[in-house]
Amino acid sequence: METIHAADRVFVTWDAEPIENGAVLVATDRIAAVGTYDELRARFPRARLRTWPGALGPARVHDGPLPAAPSPRERVHAVLKRGAAAVLERYADSPELRAAADRNDVTVLPDPPPKPTIVRSGRADLAVFDGAGECIATVCAGRLVHRRR
Repeated sequence: METIHAADRVFVTWDAEPIENGAVLVATDRIAAVGTYDELRARFPRARLRTWPGALGPARVHDGPLPAAPSPRERVHAVLKRGAAAVLERYADSPELRAAADRNDVTVLPDPPPKPTIVRSGRADLAVFDGAGECIATVCAGRLVHRRR
């Protein structure tokens, strides 16, 4: 099923000019389209809709040690709560951490990592941040894996 993720501002890279009232169409685990909300809603009227306040852009790469937590799964979830859908290989330093990352579709990247970008047919890794810079949602490989309540 296709899902439109719409936000006040959409950034294809975090240093680019935003698309005001923008949206990203996700089909399974891939980006299918990027544009304004009105444009994507008109083109894909049957897509499920998720609207977010704030800024939506590519999920981050967590570039340090994974946060301390009682289990590898909780360490990976702590990264997702920060808007990251990837970690650096040198910090996923145990089989348990790599397995937890794999189970959650978190990408393990070599150093230096590529710049996170929203691109058509690219993997659907997205993050939404409120005006204070707090992560309110993380989408990893097309799945909503974190939502602040």
